[in-house]
Amino acid sequence: MIKVKSRGNESVEQMIKRFKKMCEKEGLTKDIKRNSYYEKPSERRRRRMRKSIKRVAFGL
Repeated sequence: MIKVKSRGNESVEQMIKRFKKMCEKEGLTKDIKRNSYYEKPSERRRRRMRKSIKRVAFGL
């Protein structure tokens, strides 16, 4: 769970910006976007295959 504590004279806008950056770093926003709509199992397999091919191609 992501928690953001105020730093001294930090404004609410700055705290929200830090929170969003932490969510992005954790991969939370990507996960939410991916789960926001139904993905057919065949599309899921296709996406995973493309991802694995990228890893092999770039040597990661």
